[in-house]
Amino acid sequence: MVKVRAARAAEAEALTGLVMRSKAHWGYGPDFLAACAGELRITPADVTARRIVVAEDGRGRVLGLASLEGTPPRASLGLLFVEPAAIGRGVGRLLYRDALRRAVELGVRVLTIDADPHAAGFYRAMGAVAGGVAGGVAAAAPGPASVPGAVPAALAGVTGGVPDTPAGLTDGIPGGPDTPAGLTDGVPDRVPSAPGVGPDGLVRFEVSPAPLAGWAQAWTGGGRAVHLGNVAEFNAQFSDASLGPEQSAAHHYACLAAFYSPEPAALVLPRAVPRGWTELVGRQLGWAGVEVYDGLVERGPGLADAVRARPALAALLTGAGLPLVPWGRTRPFGRLAGRPLRAGELRYESKAAAHELFGRILAGGGHPGIVLPAQWRAGTRRAAVRLVAARAKAGESTVLKSEHGVGGSGTTVLTPGRVRAAGGARAVLRRLPRGPLLVEEFIHGPAGPGDPRDLTYDGFVDAAGRLHEVGAAVMDVADGGYRGATVGPGVVPAWAERPLLAFGAAVGRELAACGYRGWFDVDFVTDHAGRLAPTETNLRLTGPSIAFMVAARLDALRGAGHLVRIADRVELGARLPEAQGDELCAVLARGCAELGAVFVPAIPTAAFEPEPWLGVLVAAHSREALDAAEALVRSQALAVGAVFGPPEAHPEPGGVW
Repeated sequence: MVKVRAARAAEAEALTGLVMRSKAHWGYGPDFLAACAGELRITPADVTARRIVVAEDGRGRVLGLASLEGTPPRASLGLLFVEPAAIGRGVGRLLYRDALRRAVELGVRVLTIDADPHAAGFYRAMGAVAGGVAGGVAAAAPGPASVPGAVPAALAGVTGGVPDTPAGLTDGIPGGPDTPAGLTDGVPDRVPSAPGVGPDGLVRFEVSPAPLAGWAQAWTGGGRAVHLGNVAEFNAQFSDASLGPEQSAAHHYACLAAFYSPEPAALVLPRAVPRGWTELVGRQLGWAGVEVYDGLVERGPGLADAVRARPALAALLTGAGLPLVPWGRTRPFGRLAGRPLRAGELRYESKAAAHELFGRILAGGGHPGIVLPAQWRAGTRRAAVRLVAARAKAGESTVLKSEHGVGGSGTTVLTPGRVRAAGGARAVLRRLPRGPLLVEEFIHGPAGPGDPRDLTYDGFVDAAGRLHEVGAAVMDVADGGYRGATVGPGVVPAWAERPLLAFGAAVGRELAACGYRGWFDVDFVTDHAGRLAPTETNLRLTGPSIAFMVAARLDALRGAGHLVRIADRVELGARLPEAQGDELCAVLARGCAELGAVFVPAIPTAAFEPEPWLGVLVAAHSREALDAAEALVRSQALAVGAVFGPPEAHPEPGGVW
C-alpha cells in the first residue's frame, strides 16, 4: 500500500537524487541535466517552504514526491517526480490527487502546472486544462505527433494540442507521471534544448481545486455509503404492465448502484458483475476498499429480502453505521434499514398524482415560465381510443402514458400520421401493454433549433425534511424513451435554468411536507414559446442523478467544472464474454484519457445479451472533448468483434476493489 506523508528535512539530498533520476529517465543529455541541477536541487529548507510530500510504500521506500507552492488564491504544483522503477504503479496519480486535496484545504482557487512536454499527456488525462505554454514557446515532445493514439488535429484546441507519444500507460492514463509536473520558478531562464523542445518549452496547464459539492456532502454526510441495487424491487411494487414481469433490464440497471453516492463503501447487487469492471471503475473514480456482494438474486426482484435472508451479511451492512442508499424506497428495504416506508410516501411516483401536484403549485402563482399540459385519465381502453381518435382528427399529437412506467417504458407519442399509418387509434392501443392509461397533450417545441427539448431538475429531501438542490440537466429522449443525460456548467441555458430550478424546488417542498425523504427529480419538456412543461416526478435515483454523483466525485479528484454524460445504451458490434468486455473497457479508458476525458463503464452486464450493449459515462472539461469521447466510445464499441480472440478464464466476480 502506497501512502503520502510530509517529507522530512533530512531527506532533502535523497529527494534531489530521485528528482535527477526521474528527469534523466526521459533521455535528457548530461549537459541539459547539469544546467538544470541547481534548480532541481532540494534543500532542507525547501521541504517545508515548498510543502513537499512523498509517496512511500509499505516498506518505507520513497517512490515519488510533489510540492505545492505559493499562496492562495493561486498556487503551483512545483514538482512532481516519480522514481523510474515505480512508473506504472499509480504513484503520480496519487501524488497529483493529494496536491489537489491540499490545495482545497489551503483555499487555492487556481493551481498552475508548467509541465515538461513528456508529462503533458499525464496532466491532460488527469483533467488539467491547457492554459498556454510556459515561457511563451510552443513545446513538442520528442517523436512525431502522429503516433497511434494521438488526438486528431481537429481536436488540438480541445486538449491543448496534439499529445506526445504516450510515455507509458499508468493504470490506463497515458503519459507517465514521472517527469517534473512543472518547475514553476524552477527552470533556468535559458536551458539547453532537448530534441524537439524549444527554449523554456514547458506546457502550461491550470486546474481549479474543488471540495466535494455541498449537496453531495449532505447526501451521505460527506462520507462513504452502502449502495443497494434494488431497481427491480422498486419497479415491482407498482405492478405496472409496462414494466414486464421478469425485469431483466432492471437487473442490468442495478449496476448503477456503483454510483449511488460519490464514494461507496459496499456495493450490493442482484446479479454477478465482472471483477474487471469493478477494478476499472475504482481506478477511474479513486475508490479503494469497496466491498462487492453480488449474485444474491437469481430470480425475481427481492434484493432487500435476499440480504435479510443472510443474517451475517445484513448485520455487516447495517451495523457499520454507514448510510444505506437504495435506488428507491420499498417496504423490504424499509425492513432491512429499520426505516419503514410510510403510507403514501411514493404517491407522486404516479404520473397522474404528479400532474395534480403540478396543477396545485401553478394555481398558487409565481411560475410564469411554466405551462402544464392537459391530461386525461382513460378509465377504459375504449375511452382512450375515443380521446386519441378525436385528437388525431383535430390534427393534435398525443402522449399515452402508463401510470408508473420508468425510463420511457409505457410512454408512446402518437402523431396524427402515426395513428393513420397504424390503421386507427384502436389498432395502436391494441399493441400496447394492458393497464390504465393517461392521455396527455403533446407539447410542441423547443423554440429554437439549438434549444434543448428535455430537461430535468434533481434534488433530495434529507432525513430532517430539508430540501437540497442538486441541479439541472439536459436529457436525451427519443419518442418518449429516455436514453441518457448531460450535466455540468452551462449545459442548461440560463433562460430555462431559472424557472426550472424554481419550480423543481417548489415540488421538493411539497414532497417534504407530505413526508417523502430521499432523492427526486422533475422532468420537463420545452415548448415553442420557450416555456417549460413539467411531465412527471421520479421518487428514486435516475440516470441524471448518477451523472451528478460522478461529476461531484470528478470535480473533487480532478478540478471543478466537469461535464458528465451518461448514455444508457451504447450498442456493441458483437457479444462480448467477460474477459473481452474488460479488454474493450480498458481500451476505451485509454482512448478517452488521450482526449483529456474520462471513460467509466456504468452497465457492463448486458455485453453478452443477444443484442449486446453497454451503459457508459464520459466526462470532460469541455463540450468538444465530451462529444469527442462519446463518439470514440460509440464507434469503437460498434467495431468490436474480430479484434478479440477466444474468451479466457476469468476470476469469479465479487471481492474487494
